[in-house]
Amino acid sequence: MRIYIEENYEAMSKKAALLVASQVIINPKSILGLATGGTPLGMYNCLVEMFHDGELDFSEIKTFNLDEYYGLSKEDDQSYYGYMNENFFKHINILKENTDIPNGKAEDVLKECEAYDEKIKVSGGIDLQILGIGSNGHIGFNEPADKLNVKTHLVNLSQKTISDNSRFFANKEDVPKQAISVGLETIMKSKKIIMLASGKSKAEAIKAMVSGYVDTHIPASILQTHSDVVLVVDKEAASLID
Repeated sequence: MRIYIEENYEAMSKKAALLVASQVIINPKSILGLATGGTPLGMYNCLVEMFHDGELDFSEIKTFNLDEYYGLSKEDDQSYYGYMNENFFKHINILKENTDIPNGKAEDVLKECEAYDEKIKVSGGIDLQILGIGSNGHIGFNEPADKLNVKTHLVNLSQKTISDNSRFFANKEDVPKQAISVGLETIMKSKKIIMLASGKSKAEAIKAMVSGYVDTHIPASILQTHSDVVLVVDKEAASLID
């Protein structure tokens, strides 16, 4: 695992964007695994700027998002479909048919999960997976547990995750209690992984993630067994790393 410790959130975001840009330039037909939340926003903004400066071309790029809130439609402002469109997709030249996000309104959730895994497999798998980390160590919405799911699945979100995500909603009661999340097998099959973390609230999770032990109650710790992981953090998130 390579670790880049940047001065602040802005520097961390720029570093992450440069790493993603390198992948896009080297392989213009890359399959990207994308994350949502507050942490990747700066990276997406940098990538949009690079696109408008003529440095990047997303016309042949394909993407798969890690997760989606269950019960929210694409039209909902708080859906991850809406997040990706507003913060990234509509600002670049990616083709709509080349973007995939789990269907949060799927009537048959099991079928939706199986189909999503199959579509990733048929595409050839993820070339570069972007990850954030929850303050409880989750990646995607793979929550701490005695046993972890390897396939895309429906997740009952932990109270900690619901509380952390409530900042994006008008009321805590509005935060969905479930989500569809890509499982750890698909994440670990990615050829390359970039993990982003910013702020003191992520310091404990980052410390546990790189501790040298794999713990199902810190799902991100499994990344220590992957052959090509880059951790990009700001100083606050890295403050507890030895």
